[in-house]
Amino acid sequence: MTPSELGSRLAALEQAGRLRRRPLLDGPQQPACQLDGAPTLAFASNDYLGLAAHPRLAAAIEAGLARYGSGAGASHLVAGHSRAHAEAEAAFADYAGHEAALLFGSGYSANLAVITSLAGRGDAVFGDRLNHASLNDAARLSRATFRRFRHNDPDHLEYLLKNTPAASRLIAVDAIYSMDGDEAPLEALLALAERHDAWLYVDDAHGFGIRGGGRGSLAGAGLESPRLIHLATLGKAAGLYGACVGGSRLLVDWLVNTARTYIYTTAQPPALAHAVPESLALIADADDRRQKLVGYIHHLQQRLHSLGMQLIPSRSPIQALIIGANTQALACAERLRAQGIRVPAIRPPTVPEGTARLRISLSAAHRPEDIERLAEALHQSLL
Repeated sequence: MTPSELGSRLAALEQAGRLRRRPLLDGPQQPACQLDGAPTLAFASNDYLGLAAHPRLAAAIEAGLARYGSGAGASHLVAGHSRAHAEAEAAFADYAGHEAALLFGSGYSANLAVITSLAGRGDAVFGDRLNHASLNDAARLSRATFRRFRHNDPDHLEYLLKNTPAASRLIAVDAIYSMDGDEAPLEALLALAERHDAWLYVDDAHGFGIRGGGRGSLAGAGLESPRLIHLATLGKAAGLYGACVGGSRLLVDWLVNTARTYIYTTAQPPALAHAVPESLALIADADDRRQKLVGYIHHLQQRLHSLGMQLIPSRSPIQALIIGANTQALACAERLRAQGIRVPAIRPPTVPEGTARLRISLSAAHRPEDIERLAEALHQSLL
């Protein structure tokens, strides 16, 4: 694309209802906020446990700043692997039940690291059709053969596994799918990985902190195997930023030596890493928040059903309401915005054509009256 084409390409996105803009948030991440200068009740954040503005995390970051300063200075292997990073990795591994862990600056970079380090030319990566974009990008960058199987269809995956000549195989899935909120059949997928000599890489971005008493989807399913690799992001339920990959010590040592997005980038600020053990302690003690969240999910589902609205089936905090056309989804979101409520309209290419939707994200920081207000506003906006 030439520089002169940018304007026309942006105009085409706007015409198709795909142009995106960033609403301006003033203040901390919480349901009651100032968005684009107006008081707003937000259902857009992945801050599922309401920890993003928790005073204990702010205090931990302040203590980390006082001890370590504001920047890491270089990559981990050059000058950046501080004691804060090491202690964060050890705390996550202990909490999530892994032999070892590796801290990354983001879940996206972690996914790129793991898949491109374990798969290459002559190998095969198998991904669910609804995987996050970062998993798809990683599979393509690995230069392995990339095969996509039908969503949550172990039979289709097994057919592909049986018909690959690849020397090494890696299955990559989301534990909870970010746009529909449904869950991967992890037990069946692990059985296939065991049977076909494959890795199973589980991106638990939306399950960590919620499932398994907070330890994540693998713990919730009671799964353990040397073939399992667990990715937990720290910027959602954990209330911070970054990600941890958990697995065997051999796996972590391999990633330290081969993962390009780990080797060739400046380390996460150590002050953030210093707050990770505090975040894990909050998650471990958050049964009341998880119970409250489950209650909100049921309340919203039942209330919308009573008003004639059907959500995609999901027991996660992600509750999606299919609208259809891009322009209709945007119009619904704008009508909600006029009522002081933020629910993002999700459009292609993030979701398939014709399935533009309102994506509702619930948090333990919401109140019961917030759920009721949302339900009534949705009813008015869709009339």
